[in-house]
Amino acid sequence: MTMKTEELLNSILESFDRIDYIKSEDIPNIDLYMDQVTTFMDNRMRHKTRNPEEDKVLTKTMINNYAKNDLLPPPVKKKYSKEHMLVLIFIYYFKNILSIGDIQSILNPLTDRFFGKTDDFNLTKVYDEVFRWEDEQVEVLKKDVTERYLAAQNSFSDAPEDAQEFLQYFSFICLLSFDVYVKKQLIEKLIDDLAKKTEEQKSEPKKEKAKAKQSKEEQ
Repeated sequence: MTMKTEELLNSILESFDRIDYIKSEDIPNIDLYMDQVTTFMDNRMRHKTRNPEEDKVLTKTMINNYAKNDLLPPPVKKKYSKEHMLVLIFIYYFKNILSIGDIQSILNPLTDRFFGKTDDFNLTKVYDEVFRWEDEQVEVLKKDVTERYLAAQNSFSDAPEDAQEFLQYFSFICLLSFDVYVKKQLIEKLIDDLAKKTEEQKSEPKKEKAKAKQSKEEQ
């Protein structure tokens, strides 16, 4: 922790500038076998892991578990389509903050409605629309992190000199962690609301059918 304040902040902001995502047009338009899927994901996303030399982006076991837990539609003749790849990318981002059940609540309605569709509004369209906000969101994040970093640097001014730097780092971590904690709670609430609405939509036809049956019996 000997890096100067300006150097550390600049290093953090530069890391934001290196944030990138897999664009839909970068994904092969041909179906892939599992080994090809893991190789593609590893080549494109390994550098984003905490320990690039050790961490695995995606393994065969992970893919099989995703399919087993209904997160990923099953492959066709052991091959995975471009849409499978899009779903796997969503899973990759979600799994760091959400439970398997929560990811199911988000992705199942998405794949039920858009996976395998051939019209203009398909899963690729959804993916592109979601990720096209990346550049704008990165700038928002850079501003937010800068403010939190400077706030942390201005904290513990009365602390013992030999502990001040550590406490300021600790303060910065706490500020970021609290933000993640609050947003995670908000995400979970939205997921619960979405699951409730999905169940209500599923039960609507049954209610209408029961109502029609009752009306017929009363006639």
